[in-house]
Amino acid sequence: MIDLEKDDGVWTVTINRPEKANSLTLKMLQDLTQIARDAKAARVLILTGAGKVFSAGADLEAARAGLAVSPIWEELSGAIADLPCLTIAALNGTLAGGAMGMALACDLRLAVPNAKFFYPVMKLGFLPQPSDPARMRALIGPARTKLILMGGQKILADDALAFGLIDRICDVETMLGTAKEIAADSKAAEPKLAAQIKQMCCG
Repeated sequence: MIDLEKDDGVWTVTINRPEKANSLTLKMLQDLTQIARDAKAARVLILTGAGKVFSAGADLEAARAGLAVSPIWEELSGAIADLPCLTIAALNGTLAGGAMGMALACDLRLAVPNAKFFYPVMKLGFLPQPSDPARMRALIGPARTKLILMGGQKILADDALAFGLIDRICDVETMLGTAKEIAADSKAAEPKLAAQIKQMCCG
């Protein structure tokens, strides 16, 4: 349910459970985390989903069994954030719940025009994963972070772009091509140089 394609240094990871809105089980999260750790060998990592939803977050049954508060979400986002290479979330549709963390941990986020973004963690009686509010705040500021995490608002793609939550809106047919075009310079660069520039950008 997690597909990995390696093409000359570009690793494309696809969440492939469209019949369940790409909701994530523990095994899927473990697989994603291992790929992210292994991606230190990649020059670019692209995350995307199959179908019309990037991910609805935790699988409902797994969430009821405790997955919603598992540390695996933080392990995944941390592994992505620690990568020295360029990381791009190519959001083929709506991004919800705990799945927000892996997208926030990426360097860049692209989204289709009909994507929605929401994180109803407080409504469900949980805290967000520890690093998610800080990463979101760094992108969109504290008030808009509260709008999502405390106000429970669904943010549409146009507003997400205006807020800075995403970096570009793309048609679904061209999204992966756009991600790979953006990745071209990083793919061609000396990995140490790309890593140093990324570190400089992060302060």
